[in-house]
Amino acid sequence: MRVLVVGGGGREHAICMCVAKSPKVDALYCAPGNAGIARIATCVNIGAMEFDKLVDFAKENAIDFCIVGMDDPLVGGLTDRMEEAGIRTFGPRKNAAILEGSKAFSKDLMKRYNIPTASYENFDDYDKAVEYLKGSKMPIVLKADGLALGKGVLICNTLEEALEGAKEIMLDKKFGDAGAKMVIEEFMTGREVSVLSFTDGKTIRIMTSAQDHKRAGDNDTGLNTGGMGTFSPSPFYTAEVDDFCKKHIYQATVDAMAAEGRPFKGVIFFGLMITKDGPKVLEYNARFGDPEAQVVLPRMKNDIMDVMEACVDGTLDKTDLEFEDNAAVCVVLASAGYPVKYEKGKEITGLDAFDDKEGYYCFHAGTKAEGEKILTNGGRVLGITAKGDTLKEARARAYEATAWVDFDGKYMRNDIGKAIDEA
Repeated sequence: MRVLVVGGGGREHAICMCVAKSPKVDALYCAPGNAGIARIATCVNIGAMEFDKLVDFAKENAIDFCIVGMDDPLVGGLTDRMEEAGIRTFGPRKNAAILEGSKAFSKDLMKRYNIPTASYENFDDYDKAVEYLKGSKMPIVLKADGLALGKGVLICNTLEEALEGAKEIMLDKKFGDAGAKMVIEEFMTGREVSVLSFTDGKTIRIMTSAQDHKRAGDNDTGLNTGGMGTFSPSPFYTAEVDDFCKKHIYQATVDAMAAEGRPFKGVIFFGLMITKDGPKVLEYNARFGDPEAQVVLPRMKNDIMDVMEACVDGTLDKTDLEFEDNAAVCVVLASAGYPVKYEKGKEITGLDAFDDKEGYYCFHAGTKAEGEKILTNGGRVLGITAKGDTLKEARARAYEATAWVDFDGKYMRNDIGKAIDEA
C-alpha cells in the first residue's frame, strides 16, 4: 500500500511513525513533512492547502490511501477532493469537519441532542455581544467561531477584559475571519481531559485519555498556545467518568452527526471538563490533537492502518483498540517568544541521542533540513516524549531527555504533568 500523510507537524510525525511500522505499507509520503518525518517518509514540497497539487501528486504516484492530519485541509474539504479522485482517505469530509470548523455549529449540535456542555450564546453582531456581556456573570469565555490554531479562546475575569476581548475577536480580527462569529460561554471549573476516538460514522472506539497544557508559561500563566506538553493517561479520567461519557457524550455525538446527514469518519477529539456537575464537552476537534497524538499513539498496540481502513470502510465494529498498560509524557521545546514573535533558523544539536533508545521519542514539529544541519522552523520545534511504567517515571524520563538536545532560544515549561503529583 502506498500512503500519503498530509501535514508537517509533531502530530504528523507521530502518525508517520505508526504508519511506517505497518507491514501493509510499501511506500510512505508526507506533504509537506519536516526534517524528522524525512527520516521515515519521502517528503513532498506541497502545502497542506494546495488541494490541486495534492490530488495530482496522489494520482501520479498511485497513492492508495491518504491520511489528512491537519484541521485546515479537513475543514476546507480535502477529503472530499481526494475521494472524488478515487483515493481512499482517512479524515472527515467537509460537511462533518464543521464539528471543529465552527464552534457555533458544535454548540448548537450539543444543545439539540442534549450532549452536556456549558451554557452559551452565539453572536455575529458586535453590539449585541457587548450588550449580552454587560449582563453576564464573570469570569466568562469568548471563542472565535472558526479555526484559530488553538488560540481563539479568551478567558475573561472582568467585564473590562471581556469587552476588550470581544473587540479583539470581532472588530480587530485578531484571529482573522475565524472571529466573524463569536461564542460567549459560561466559565466552567474542574479538570480538563482530552479523549481521542476513532469512528466510522456509526461505531466509535475510544483511545486512551490525555491531558494538555495550553498556556505558554509555568503554572498555566501566559498566552494560549497550540500546546506546550501533555501526558497520558489522565489520572482524572476515572472509570466513573468514562462510563458517563460513553452513555451521554461519545456515541451521542456520532449519532447526532449521522442524524444531521453529516456522518463523521476519522478522529473525534473530545475536550472535556470534569465539573462538579459531571463531565461536559469544552470543544470538539476533527483530528488527532497535537501534542496529544505524541503520547497516545506510541502507546497504541494496533496496526494503525487496520484501524484507519476500518474507519473508512465502515467496519470499526469489528475492531478492538488496545493500549499498553503504561504512561507517556511529552514536553514541547519551543522557540523563545512563542506564541507571539520568535526567530527561526537556529541549528538543533543532539538529535542523534534518541537513536535506538527504547521508549524515548523526539517528534519534530517545526524543523527543516539545510544541508547536513537541522534548523528550527516554527514556534513549537520538538516534542520530547518518553514512556514509563507510571506517569511519574514517564515525566522524569521526558525531562531527562529534554537536556539531550539544544538550540538557541530553546524554551519549555517545567511543570508538564505536575497535576500527576496531585492525583
